[in-house]
Amino acid sequence: MKIEFAPRSLPLQRRLQTASVAQWVFSFLCLAQCCVAAFIGLFFTRFWLLSVLYFTWWMLDWEKPKTGGRRIRFLQNCVVWRYMRDYFPITLVKTAELDPRQNYLMAFHPHGVLAAGAFLNFCTGASDFSTLFPGITPHLMMLSLWFRIPFFRDYLMSGGLVSSEKESASYVLKKPEGGNALTIIVGGAQEALDARPGSCTLLLKNRKGFVRLAIQHGTPLVPVFSFGENDLYDQVWNPKGSWLRVIQQKLQQIMGISLPLFHARGIFQYSFGLVPYRRPICTVVGKPIPVQKKQKPSNEEVDQVHQKYLDELSKLFEEHKAKYNIPEYRHLEFI
Repeated sequence: MKIEFAPRSLPLQRRLQTASVAQWVFSFLCLAQCCVAAFIGLFFTRFWLLSVLYFTWWMLDWEKPKTGGRRIRFLQNCVVWRYMRDYFPITLVKTAELDPRQNYLMAFHPHGVLAAGAFLNFCTGASDFSTLFPGITPHLMMLSLWFRIPFFRDYLMSGGLVSSEKESASYVLKKPEGGNALTIIVGGAQEALDARPGSCTLLLKNRKGFVRLAIQHGTPLVPVFSFGENDLYDQVWNPKGSWLRVIQQKLQQIMGISLPLFHARGIFQYSFGLVPYRRPICTVVGKPIPVQKKQKPSNEEVDQVHQKYLDELSKLFEEHKAKYNIPEYRHLEFI
């Protein structure tokens, strides 16, 4: 295989953009393991007291990811995220106003491999979320497993990430003052196994928990589609029924996380690696779907709202797909 190296004459801005994305990929794939190693390793050094003190703090702070987290504005507005935004680039598009006196449940699609659009738009200030939606604070849900890892949990919460447990969602949606947007990546880790360039397949047909949650709190549903999210990586071919897909699904059931075998480019060359391709992402936020509050909705009521949501999401996709070079014949597929 012939390796295509990056030219030496690349401007500093582009190199900083690549570095910012590389550190993000490292954080996603390796930082949790490094945090565990550091926490355990400190016990065997003269700095063992740091681990003891942190462990005490950790136990006292155990419920924090379920109660809104602990965002740090300085880290959210760090310049590294603006470099990451410009690498792809990533843009956020508003199609309707959101009333800051209300809470909202945003359903994000598709997951993609690493959910780059969801992270940058809802966990950093790089795409100007607060300017587009004044008075609204975004909270992105993430698998609860990651909040059980020392140090790493604090890093996640600094960006506004919260636990994916039901209690965590209710805490945000029940805030009486309003002004909160809870973002759920509905397809989850399982949908990442279908993330490849050109894919419009969403794991959504039988995903109704987010709809039931919205009804129970009377929270408007907001469809969000991130065009280009699936184009960042190639993935080893894993059709349903293949031995690779069976193994991936088994691991996903056991661990709660999927393991797509993805690849793209490297830091200093364009032929292979885990750094995503420079392909644009445009995250379009649709208009709110009003939901009537009911503490114990019937299955029929949930199905009715779910179907309305599917229709609105499809409409959002059809209205904007031409702008992002998606062929006219391609439509969303719900599985």
